[in-house]
Amino acid sequence: MMNEQVQQQGAGRGNGLVLWAAIALALAGVVGYYVLSTQPGWVRWLVVVAGFGAGALVYGLSPAGGDLKQFFIDARNELRKVFWPTRQETWMTTLVVFVFAIVTGLFFWLLDMFLAWMVRLLTGQGG
Repeated sequence: MMNEQVQQQGAGRGNGLVLWAAIALALAGVVGYYVLSTQPGWVRWLVVVAGFGAGALVYGLSPAGGDLKQFFIDARNELRKVFWPTRQETWMTTLVVFVFAIVTGLFFWLLDMFLAWMVRLLTGQGG
């Protein structure tokens, strides 16, 4: 536990610089799109894609990118542990939700009608 915390503190020192470098590369691609306004559209978009690709590569090779990759691996492993309902269980649950929504809607509609009737009766309004 303590060793893990020390590793995380040490890894965080250069992550800010790497993140800013990745953002700068992505922004350079966007700036390049406008700077190359006289070039064909496909060249301009290629510069944007290259900028974003370079930024993603720099971030992906950094310790923070490794942490992000590990997060996705852990998330995928957790998804494999999830108990997924069968098709029949899904349909039954959906049916129960729809029936409950209809019954609840009818209840509140009748309650609203009753309260409106009581207000008209108490205030003397209505026919």
